[in-house]
Amino acid sequence: MKAAVCRAFGEPLTIEEVTLAQPGPGEVRVKLKACAICHSDVSYAAGIWGGNLPAVYGHEGAGIVESVGEGVTKCSAGDHVIATLVRYCGECHYCEQKVEPLCEGEFALASSGPIRDEAGNKIVQGLKTGAFAEAVVVDQSQIEIVPSDMPSDIASLLACGVLTGYGAVVHASDLKEGEHAIIIGCGGVGLNSIQGAHLKGPKSVIALDLDAEKRKLVMDFGATHAFDPTDPATVDKVMEITGGRGADYVFVTVGAKSAIESAQNYITKTGTIVIVGMTGVGVTAEFDPLSLADWGQKLVGSKMGNTILSVDVPDVLALYKAGKYKLDPLISGHFKLEQINEALDEVKRGKAIKNVIMFD
Repeated sequence: MKAAVCRAFGEPLTIEEVTLAQPGPGEVRVKLKACAICHSDVSYAAGIWGGNLPAVYGHEGAGIVESVGEGVTKCSAGDHVIATLVRYCGECHYCEQKVEPLCEGEFALASSGPIRDEAGNKIVQGLKTGAFAEAVVVDQSQIEIVPSDMPSDIASLLACGVLTGYGAVVHASDLKEGEHAIIIGCGGVGLNSIQGAHLKGPKSVIALDLDAEKRKLVMDFGATHAFDPTDPATVDKVMEITGGRGADYVFVTVGAKSAIESAQNYITKTGTIVIVGMTGVGVTAEFDPLSLADWGQKLVGSKMGNTILSVDVPDVLALYKAGKYKLDPLISGHFKLEQINEALDEVKRGKAIKNVIMFD
């Protein structure tokens, strides 16, 4: 099969013939029809998080189950599914706390890996999925069944970005009706945090983004206001909207030091800052600990929205079917696997919400 392989950080991916193992116990092989591109793929390929090479990245896959290993009960051959990076055992400390993205379980795929190049050398299964390829082998926990009539490009969005933004609101916060929310960064994750916040019925959902085109999009996803965070008047505008107190929740969906530190400008007393976007290794941010303590504020993290796949995927699908959640407008463009470097570059430059690689 073909795959896009990263052999050097910061260099274009190469399209290569690779081999993929058959599924072992508890594992599933999926023939992919689509794979959405997440900014995490861009970050890994650039080397800002380190890791071993060569690797196949990609972790927002959608396709059809080809075969299953011994003991698989979650799906069967022919099922339409998404394949995600969340691999969980269901039994460890964090799984018991319903924080599946932090699972401590051990899996054979983590040590052996299912991908080899033509010479038989191991290729790292990036982000536990390796979905920049025509097929994947993943643990059954990474699979969720989707309706067979759901377009594969739309389904692929549910494998990470949608759940990360949605879950940051639903699981990592306690946003209530009548409160104020701010989302910093209105890309693929940010737009889904806006949608998640809108569903909670807050008094305002304020979107902050550097890009004027993205600020035009946000109202369609549930934002009530949109501002440029570099405008000196933005803080005053936020305070006017929030009665001079600031927002109850600020969701920072971009992994930028400046964006994370700016959240302090908008938060109310007793308010919460939720860090959703991930910075590069070694990046630190400064916070005023006196205000944090004196005003009873909270600073929390959210990995992939603390998602619970078996709950969140059906919930979002139900909202989508009912016309209460937008997925189709998130897609900026479709690309063939051979065009993956072009697709990645658009994401890197902030010129796309979600680009999708199509295999059919």
